[in-house]
This record gives sequence, C-alpha cells and structure tokens, in this order.
Amino acid sequence: MTHPSNISGGSKGEPDLIVRGNRIVTPDGERAAAIHIRQGVITRISAFDEVPQGSGIYEARDFAVMPGLVDTHVHINEPGRTEWEGFATATRSAAAGGITTLIEMPLNSIPATTSVAAFQTKLAAAPGKPLVDMGFWGGVVPGNAHELPGLWEAGCFGFKCFLVDSGVKEFANVSETDLRAALPVLGKLGSPLLAHAELPGPIEAAAKRRAVDASRKSYQTWLDSRPCAAENDAIDLLLRLGKDCAAHIHIVHLSSSDAIPQIRIAKASGQLVTAETCPHYLTFASQEISDGATQFKCAPPLRERENREQLWAGLRDGTIDLIATDHSPCPPEMKKQATGDFLDAWGGIASLQLSLPAVWTEARRRNFSLPHLAKWLSEAPAKLAGLAHQKGSIAPGRDADLVVWNPDAGFKVDPAQLHHRHKLTPYAGRDLLGIVEATFLRGVKIFERGKFCAAPAGQVLLRGKR
Repeated sequence: MTHPSNISGGSKGEPDLIVRGNRIVTPDGERAAAIHIRQGVITRISAFDEVPQGSGIYEARDFAVMPGLVDTHVHINEPGRTEWEGFATATRSAAAGGITTLIEMPLNSIPATTSVAAFQTKLAAAPGKPLVDMGFWGGVVPGNAHELPGLWEAGCFGFKCFLVDSGVKEFANVSETDLRAALPVLGKLGSPLLAHAELPGPIEAAAKRRAVDASRKSYQTWLDSRPCAAENDAIDLLLRLGKDCAAHIHIVHLSSSDAIPQIRIAKASGQLVTAETCPHYLTFASQEISDGATQFKCAPPLRERENREQLWAGLRDGTIDLIATDHSPCPPEMKKQATGDFLDAWGGIASLQLSLPAVWTEARRRNFSLPHLAKWLSEAPAKLAGLAHQKGSIAPGRDADLVVWNPDAGFKVDPAQLHHRHKLTPYAGRDLLGIVEATFLRGVKIFERGKFCAAPAGQVLLRGKR
C-alpha cells in the first residue's frame, strides 16, 4: 500500500488525497473507484484510474472501503460518571472500530442533558478530547417540556426518553401524561423522540410471578423479569401517541421481535416511525448464556434464537432501519461478577469497537452484503440524526469519513485490545470476522493497523451547523 501524508496540499481544485480500491461501497453499490478528497470533503467519485497526476493516493486494493460508521446510541457518561467511560476513551474505541461519528445519549452523565444549562455543561467538558466527531441527544423527563425548544435551538439532534426506570436518579422515566406534554412540542420542532420502550406494568407483574426460589444467577430469571409484553405494550402506546401528535417516534434497541408487525403496519400507514436494534440482539441467544455470566445483562434482555432470527428478518424487509451499539459500560464491580447476580448487576453491553465485525460476522452467515452494512451502520443512523447531508455515505459533498477494512479476515476478541475504559464484554474470546485497517476522519487518517495516527481533532457537532 501507498501511505502518503494525510494532506498533500492539492492546488487549483485538485484533491488533497485520493482513497481508491476495488471495493468502494457507495450509495449505488460496491465497485472499483477512486474517492477524491479536498479540505476534508469528498468532491468526486471517479473511475479507479481517473486520478490527477501527482496526487497523494491511499491504496485500499481489495479491502472494503465504507463510509465511516455513525453510532447514534452511545453512553459516554462525561462529565459526572467519567470513571464509567469518557470522551477520550470512547472515541478512541470508536476510531479503532471504524466509527467516525457518535451521538451520545443524555444519560448517564451528571448533569443529564435535560436542560439548556446542563447541555452547556456537557459542551464545556468536550473540547480537545474526542478523536472522532460527536453530537448529543437531549432528554425528555417529567416536567421539562418547556426546555425542549431551547435544547433544540442549542444544537441537540433530538430527544430520548425512558418509559421505565432508567437506572439512574438523574433521568426519570416518563408517563403517558408526560409524553402528551412533550410530543406536540417535538412534532412542531420536527425532532425525533427516541424511546426506551418498556412499560413498568408487565415488569411489575413478572416480579410478582417470580418463584421465591428462582436463581438470581440464572439468565432465565433475568429474561423472565423483562417480558416481551413490556416492550410490545410500550411500542403500542408510543405509536398511538406519535400518530395523535404527528411526531417522529424512534424505537431504540428493539429486542422483542413480536413488535415488528406493529411497526410494519404503522410504517405502511404513512406514520413517521423508525426502529433500531443492536449487535448483541443479532448475535447472542438466551439459551447460550451461562449461569452468572452477567456481562450479558442488558435491558431489554437478550432473547431466544428464534427471536434473534426474526430481528434479522426485520432488517431484511426494512422494518428495522438501523443498528446502533447502545454501548453502555460501567466499572466491572457493578456487573457483580463475584456473585453472578443478574437481578443486581448493572444492565449494559460494552461493544463500541466491535460493532462492525460483530454485525458482519452474523450478516454474512445470512447472505447480506456490504451495502446492507453501509445502510444499517452509516446511512440510516446519519439520516436519523439529521446528518445525511454531511455523514453516512461516500458521495460528493459528504465529509471524507471512511473505514478501510478486511471483511475476510477473522480474529478472536481479546479484551486487552479494546480501547473503551473498562474491558468487560460478552464478546471476549468470540471469533469475529472483519478487521479494520484504517479510519479516516474528514480526510485525515486517525487509525491504521492497530495504531492511532493523529491527535484528537474530533468536532462537536451541533444540529443545523456544519
């Protein structure tokens, strides 16, 4: 491979850098091509050999070149709980995984991003730390409907809510009454509502049914405690309210395949609704989880094999729009590995760096292609965040955010090689397919062959501003 300096100083409109290869994944499909980059932006996609004489060229050869991944569901937790994760560690992990844009959830930082003042605190903590670009969701909590227009104007990309206890006191869950106050505001703004769709009622009923002698170390005990009904009923409620208020409803981390028909019907009726699932729901199955293996705990829970296959079917037919990690690490002691107590352990999966290979490993087994990945992991998330004009595709006018990777190379996950703050992950020791060779952010190579190549220069993205 040729490895020129990142910016070669093109003149008279010539590119600063060209990235070319035999497997460039564009919105039109996969083909041999050359990507022309000037001042951090893609200016042209040409034939492979159509390059100006003397241009700096990065030769991707037979590696795949895709748009940098856009992960719209990440918990970074800074400020306030930076010991869980932080801007520096999360964005290093992202860069190593080919992710060039993160949109952070409004919890678990302190303060939570539920007011303009809290958002300003968040923005003040970020400069100089991110290695990749990063934006923020605001939060909907009881009583803050009046804050939403200000957060929108300040640059939040949309708003997240929980319909069930979030696990942290700074971010209370909302009721139907709260949603009826917030959704007309969001509908008028044109903002999506990202909803953790589980209702307390079915969860409380499941707790009453739990046998006194049910083992807290058994994954089945955790699974039974978060029944599909909690998710299905919450989605029913959200779809009904979204229709009443003409608001965009986005279902985060869909785990219950039972809800897919509801979402499909709403979409067919013309309602503005989108949905995501996560790599872990597409990879793991409840039957495979050993007693005490609390690194697998998340909410909603990992479900059965057949449920997993139905989620893949929902991706295939377009009912599920995108895949996001819901990267939610915590200090290892909070996972209760010593006791193996699923009911007491923190619920969150650490997986940011592994998103691309985890999804590809399972997708290839089901005969999906690289353009499918580009849609689920880059294009659709960018669209959800209102960034499709800037991120998520290899096309003229978009930022030159690229991941160069080998889809045919396998590896065994070694937690020591992960760059997020805490290494405990259910993927440890798992064989995955797909190794990131290089990551480019706005035409600058920031990661290559296991090493970081640039100082942190990620931008804080604000809605409505490039």
